[in-house]
Amino acid sequence: MMGDKPNKNLGQHWLRDRATLEQVAAPAELTTSDTVLEIGPGLGTLTRVLADHAGRVIAVEFDRELADELEATFASPILAGPGPAKVEVINADFLQFDLNQLPAGYKVVANIPYYITNKIIMKLLTSENKPGVAVLLVQKEVAERLAAKPGQMSILSVAAQFYADVELGIVVTADKFDPPPKVDSQVVILHPHLANPILARPGPAKDIDEKQFFRIVRAGFSQRRKKLHTALAGGLNISTSEAKKLLQTAGIDSNLRAQDLTLSDWHNLVKQSKIFL
Repeated sequence: MMGDKPNKNLGQHWLRDRATLEQVAAPAELTTSDTVLEIGPGLGTLTRVLADHAGRVIAVEFDRELADELEATFASPILAGPGPAKVEVINADFLQFDLNQLPAGYKVVANIPYYITNKIIMKLLTSENKPGVAVLLVQKEVAERLAAKPGQMSILSVAAQFYADVELGIVVTADKFDPPPKVDSQVVILHPHLANPILARPGPAKDIDEKQFFRIVRAGFSQRRKKLHTALAGGLNISTSEAKKLLQTAGIDSNLRAQDLTLSDWHNLVKQSKIFL
């Protein structure tokens, strides 16, 4: 039997309830023609669900002991269960894993470690070989930030929504896990723009430089409590009057704060910044 003791340093919290695991995986709409990537499979409880629905499962596990036990489990037809999928366990740090080795249109379903959630998400969304869909169980607060609307936006939500359409799925309460984490979790569903996001998005994004886009966004969020013209002036090293003029040209109220802007506002701001920067 696989060891049940979680490693707190790796953010391990086991989710065992089959019905909940089925609900977590459901938004991926897996079929036997799909290759699905699981990040941090742990005890393999979600892996079994994925193997029952997908054609192939690639499970990337950082913990060597768990990886060895998972490999042994899924190498045995009796222990692995009746599912049709071939499960391949890879002992590796996902942040170093080469996504280009996966087939185009692969899917991701994972209960990901809290402490590297943002890094995992940005790796998936900025990869040359983006998944067709990523269904991730994350801290509820992080899920809400990813899907935030203007008024509650952050750099994370702007970045995620620049690269993908973001939806929220089911909430999984802390008591479902062993050991229970301090907060509830929630499924977030990411539908990446599979081509270059600048070319793939309609309208004002087509002629926007990605590097400049995030330079402007970081400047805007550099002083979250300040009005936007003040934050931009400091973050871009321009005068307050230039910052106000930039915002006016982009059709944005200079008294707003960065969290109030829509993605379209940021696009307009970046386009107009060519005149001032």
